[in-house]
Amino acid sequence: MSQYSGSRSSPLPLLFRRHSSGEIKNLASVSSSLLPAFGTIVDESHLQLKKYVIAPYDRRYRWWQTFLVVLVIYSAWASPFELAFKKVTTGSLMAVDLTVDAFFAIDIILTFFVSYLDKTTYLLVVDHKKIAARYVTKLWFPMDVASTLPFQLIDRIFTGKVHTGEAFGFLNLLRLWRLRRVSQLFTRLEKDTRFSYFLTRCCKLICVTLFAVHSAGCFYFWLAIHHKNPENTWIGSQVADFEHRTIWLGYTYSIYWSIVTLTTVGYGDLHAVNTGEKAFNMVYMLFNIGLTAYLIGNMTNLIVHSAIRTFAMRDAINEILRYASKNRLPEGLKEQMLAHLQLKFKTVELQQEEVLEDLPKAIRSSIAQHLFHRTLEKTYMFKGVSQDLIVQMVSEMKAEYFPPKVDIILQNEIPTDFYILVSGSVEVLVYKNGTEQLLSKLGSSDMAGEIAVLLNIPQPFTLRTKRLSQVIRMSHHHFKQILQPNSQDGKILLSNFIEYLKGLKKEMLEEIPYLTELLSDLVTESLDSNGDPQNQESLDGNTMVEEIPDNSSTWSRACPVRVIIHGHSPNENTTEGKTTGKLVYLPETIEDLYSLAETKFGKQASITVMADGSQVEELNVLRENDHLYIF
Repeated sequence: MSQYSGSRSSPLPLLFRRHSSGEIKNLASVSSSLLPAFGTIVDESHLQLKKYVIAPYDRRYRWWQTFLVVLVIYSAWASPFELAFKKVTTGSLMAVDLTVDAFFAIDIILTFFVSYLDKTTYLLVVDHKKIAARYVTKLWFPMDVASTLPFQLIDRIFTGKVHTGEAFGFLNLLRLWRLRRVSQLFTRLEKDTRFSYFLTRCCKLICVTLFAVHSAGCFYFWLAIHHKNPENTWIGSQVADFEHRTIWLGYTYSIYWSIVTLTTVGYGDLHAVNTGEKAFNMVYMLFNIGLTAYLIGNMTNLIVHSAIRTFAMRDAINEILRYASKNRLPEGLKEQMLAHLQLKFKTVELQQEEVLEDLPKAIRSSIAQHLFHRTLEKTYMFKGVSQDLIVQMVSEMKAEYFPPKVDIILQNEIPTDFYILVSGSVEVLVYKNGTEQLLSKLGSSDMAGEIAVLLNIPQPFTLRTKRLSQVIRMSHHHFKQILQPNSQDGKILLSNFIEYLKGLKKEMLEEIPYLTELLSDLVTESLDSNGDPQNQESLDGNTMVEEIPDNSSTWSRACPVRVIIHGHSPNENTTEGKTTGKLVYLPETIEDLYSLAETKFGKQASITVMADGSQVEELNVLRENDHLYIF
């Protein structure tokens, strides 16, 4: 089987490819059926077609069609021109017309061998009988034949004389049927992303205008040349004996009148004289109204479409300014709002959600894997975890961009998401005594907000971008859902998190209150959910818990814990079977607790137990709303 794609011979014979018989592969046919909608030129030399069958998307056949479009442009110019100036029909243009008609006759023959797409099965039909029946039964075949036949040459062959009657001029106008090829070409180019849509539309509008000007000028000259009194015409009143002057003089006058009339200038030097010319002028000017509206509408749409994003950005900025002024927002906050809005419009092509929201989930996940999989692997928390967990995490993450000097996380806000920095730079800040203090800086593959998410505490730090930064965000809810069935990965992740806390600065650790107890609870909760006591020694006995300073007393003084105290043992009930308790603030020492209980219940106490009977020895292990039984 020969591969014609590498041949350098003439393109026309090579269109008939010799391949082994058989139907086209379904997958290749379906993919080929989608490509013409976008104007893509495809070489289908890899497909198996029947003998002497041309693929409609074959590269050489597309070049052949493009070559015919050039000939169509000539036909669109020559047909009205030959109607107005009969001298050229039997002169220099006759040989050119016959040559052009010969090429279109060849194309008619080729059409009987071009396969087509079945709209029900979306497969290329390669049966010769079906291809021929489809072409012959359509309007295309008789019109193609009528627009190709050289009527003057046929008349000369049968009569032996050269006739130049008006009938032949109007029959030549049938060649304008070929203009549908130009329309199809522009339709394909407008959908082809390799070409500028703006330039393609402008080129199409220019071609429509030139054709209208040329055709109107030729018809107007035809009215003058066929009037019974040539001097009583629009051109006869200006040029004496114009029918015997040169062809290009008459054509120049015709095009000049047509352009002046189309542009509604109306100098008045060339004007309608007789009734027929006035009627034609009225029709032409009505046509000009529609053509002008079509041109202006298309140009306005193209220009406005390119500037619509600018208009939208200006309106959004004005809305923000009015909102900030009405609510008297601080200047810094207003600048952050404006910076974020401007970034949204400037980087609209980078916003993954806006670009990918209409794509299937599988494609979106594949793109996310390509963009962020490597970043997630470099993050400290996910080192050593399975690839399955990373794939699941990346698929649920959302990408966002933040301009410089914009807050991503605020201190003490409720933790709902954590972030991984893909690019850019972020500062970790904390507010102390009304002043802002810089603790550290984060770069690519660093995490932010995960401490509050894992420990379930308010965000201990404020994160502010230093320059344009891209982050991927994971919600707390999705993170837990993915981690639940992956117990082994959860242990690795927890161990990585504890190791990360070991390396934090002392200043940062001091801003995480009650850290030792929170870590103990986190480890216990992880072991209970995993149900694997074998790993308790490695996690529960981790030296990290002992090395981190205890901030419980500081936390208690800043935010006192409220507990419910009872003046009896947990097994005793008061009157009517109900227990009594008093809600109090937890004091700093256990001696103060006993003094408080004596004041409340009127009796001395020496033992404090929980509801399950466990004795309390240290107050820093207590939580909000715990029940204490003091007796």
